[in-house]
Amino acid sequence: MSVDEAIRRRRSVRGFLSREVPDATLREVFALAQWSPSNCNVQPWVPHVVSGGRLKRLRDALVAAGMRDEPIKPDWPADGKFSGIHRERQVGAAQALYGAMGVARSDTVGRKLAYVRNHAFFDAPHAVFIFMPEPFDTREAADIGMYAQTLMLAFIARGIASCAQGALGLFPDIVREQLGIPGHQRLLFGISFGYEDVDVKANAARVERAPIDDVVRFHR
Repeated sequence: MSVDEAIRRRRSVRGFLSREVPDATLREVFALAQWSPSNCNVQPWVPHVVSGGRLKRLRDALVAAGMRDEPIKPDWPADGKFSGIHRERQVGAAQALYGAMGVARSDTVGRKLAYVRNHAFFDAPHAVFIFMPEPFDTREAADIGMYAQTLMLAFIARGIASCAQGALGLFPDIVREQLGIPGHQRLLFGISFGYEDVDVKANAARVERAPIDDVVRFHR
């Protein structure tokens, strides 16, 4: 698969088969992602890959927190609001997703259950939680964004689907406790990954991208 194909084929998948990715493939992909660029080559990312029984226990803990409406305590602000064109894009993505699932806007129970599936990793057999050690901040977080994109492109080039999830960063204390991670490691987000289950309705959702003339400014 070419780089162009990988970029166009990568999308957020929200339903996975139970089949695990072979360990050799996991190591290959994460080794490749290490070549991501970073400021002064500091490589600030600290990924924790979770599978098997450990993933099930973490899933149970996160789902329980979501179902009982436990207040979120993210390491990074998660209360920002979108406006203008960015709000329009957010609404459009939500309409595509919930429409594909057949969940009406008035169905509050259905929408909550659909949201809690974030904490269940959409039934993926693997998840990676990406931490950043203190005192790193915004500049290094940008580096981690590049790392995550590199990782997901390496996944899709091997037929592995993924979904980057800000929701997996909402209960960092639970994740740290379950995985034995020290408090100075701050959780940014997580990525669920595995092989796509094409029969899951949510995976029929598609979103568009703005044309470059709406977003890119060329200066000469």
